[in-house]
Amino acid sequence: MKLVQLDIERLEPSSSNKSTYVLLLREIGGDRKLPIVIGPCNAGSIAIYLESNSNPERPLTHDIIKSISNNFNITISRVVIHTLTEGVFHASFFCFMDGDEEIEIDARTSDAIAIAIRMGCSIFTYNDILQEAGIILTDNLPNYKDEDTEELEETKDILSTLSLGQLKKQMKEAINDENYEKASELRDEINKRKEK
Repeated sequence: MKLVQLDIERLEPSSSNKSTYVLLLREIGGDRKLPIVIGPCNAGSIAIYLESNSNPERPLTHDIIKSISNNFNITISRVVIHTLTEGVFHASFFCFMDGDEEIEIDARTSDAIAIAIRMGCSIFTYNDILQEAGIILTDNLPNYKDEDTEELEETKDILSTLSLGQLKKQMKEAINDENYEKASELRDEINKRKEK
């Protein structure tokens, strides 16, 4: 079976379920996209790593896996999304230690991708999975908006009244509580102020 390399295109809130996110992977050298529905914890872990220029004060689970890999000379070579069963993707990551035999480790797809982006390794799927579950978008994926846009604007107004120190403190608390959506809003406000 032919492997197809993928790259992360974007991560968006799901339009059908506010507690899930859609991770959109794109085919490198092609037009197909692979949408994968993931939960908020892994979505936050992926988003913080993709969007942040700095690491969280305390490591997240996927950061710990990266540290273990680095400290014990374990190389993660690639992630493969290998199966689609009843709408659920299954993945493995492949690793080896000190040049030994390569080992395949089963993982949830969202965990495997969160590890892949931290380790800088490639993400693949099989062509038949991409044919079955892939989509072709002629336009950009629409931006999904919360129905509570007013609530979002109120949150931004409240954030604008806080000091930089208060923002940083609240961001650390949000990360420790694994509230990545709030942490990313706080990070955005901090970055906006640093640009001024």
